Amino acid sequence: MKNIIETKKLCKTFSNGGVLQHVLKNIDLTIRQGDFTIIMGASGAGKSTLLYALSGMDRPTLGEVSFCDKDITSMSTDQLAIFRRTNCGFVFQQTYLVDSMSVLDNVMVAGLLVNKNKKEVAEESERLLKSVDIEESLWNKFPTQISGGEAQRVGIARALINKPSLVFADEPTGALNSKTGKDVLDVLTKFNSGDNAQSIVMVTHDIVSARRGNRIIYVKDGEIAGECNLGAYVSGDPERHQKIRDFLGRMGW
Repeated sequence: MKNIIETKKLCKTFSNGGVLQHVLKNIDLTIRQGDFTIIMGASGAGKSTLLYALSGMDRPTLGEVSFCDKDITSMSTDQLAIFRRTNCGFVFQQTYLVDSMSVLDNVMVAGLLVNKNKKEVAEESERLLKSVDIEESLWNKFPTQISGGEAQRVGIARALINKPSLVFADEPTGALNSKTGKDVLDVLTKFNSGDNAQSIVMVTHDIVSARRGNRIIYVKDGEIAGECNLGAYVSGDPERHQKIRDFLGRMGW
């Protein structure tokens, strides 16, 4: 499969009261097209920092990130913003939907940043809302008038509106109960399946969520400590769950 992202000696250092904290240390990582890559690790291991560096939301201190054959570490702030808008989708623990805009408009406004044809954007937004199981009766509701699970699925539709090369998800089920979390994971899994599988990188601390990926990258003290290849997701596979538990045990989870 084609590589979407390749990193070389990726490092991120913060200064805290004059004390340097090396959050990422010489990360070499490849993300392939069609992969559902899970990033796991203990709190403070550098999971989210790695995700932000891969997506261009944060600049590494040293090293290189090649994204779709472009060195994004050498881009200006404006170039990075345009690149992210057209190549990346983002789903966070908090949905960051605009409360003063309808569900449909929240998806459309992201699409209009790239495609100025309002009719095309409206049609694609409606198609995506249907595909994430948001009923038409909710499209004109405000985010405060729908459930947390529904809002997260709207966020997924928004992340997909510009047909991104890669969707980055940071703890997307972290604020949801198990039922609504499963619904969100089902949506992500659906988009990751088939011949044109959407590539996804997801940070999670949850084994149930991790089962949806085809590979797990374990980050420990800012370094990649190990990788577990799982193959395609199959619902209700007890061996998959045990394989993850065994892997995390070896990692010191």
